[in-house]
Amino acid sequence: MLFIQVCVGSSCHLKGSQDIVSLLQEALKEYKIEDEVVLCGSFCIGKCNRVGVTIQVNDDVHVGVTRENFREFFKNNILDVIEHERK
Repeated sequence: MLFIQVCVGSSCHLKGSQDIVSLLQEALKEYKIEDEVVLCGSFCIGKCNRVGVTIQVNDDVHVGVTRENFREFFKNNILDVIEHERK
């Protein structure tokens, strides 16, 4: 099971965390992996960045996630991790 926490604290909220949550929900459905992921919101993860949203995937914290780099983030940090866990 993969645990994904999206920061919804004030800084990330202003940088579009709602959009990132929506993109995550859509991508999880698109790849039919909703049952392998726990998606939740989190208040400040403590790694604020000037650009983008902070997301924690299991124990790894990723900063600067935006609409523009979302697909790359999703492939590298969610799809690839799930594929590795399946093996």
